[in-house]
Amino acid sequence: MRVSRWTKFAATATVAVLLAGATAFSQTGSTDETKRKVKSRTAPAYPELARRMNVSGKVKIEVVIAPDGRVKTTRVVGGHPLLVQTCQDALKEWKFVSSSEETTQVVEFEFHGNN
Repeated sequence: MRVSRWTKFAATATVAVLLAGATAFSQTGSTDETKRKVKSRTAPAYPELARRMNVSGKVKIEVVIAPDGRVKTTRVVGGHPLLVQTCQDALKEWKFVSSSEETTQVVEFEFHGNN
């Protein structure tokens, strides 16, 4: 049986998400510790509409990091639509440790609603 590229990618992404399972508190993100280290991070703002609606949950975003440590692109893996944009905006300001090549990793944010 031949395994497609998409299947390999999906399996790799799933493993990365599971390994990045360390829980973060609202407005902070976590990354898999075996990946590139974060030099500076910006916490996402809790959107006012999401706060009023008591929306909570996790947002997972795949990040492509340039060799110089800048965030090149982001792609939403999962999360509530009201929370996704603020996470992408914050990630665009993150800086990672430089590397010899471009890397990809999944970053997870967790938001807790007003209880």
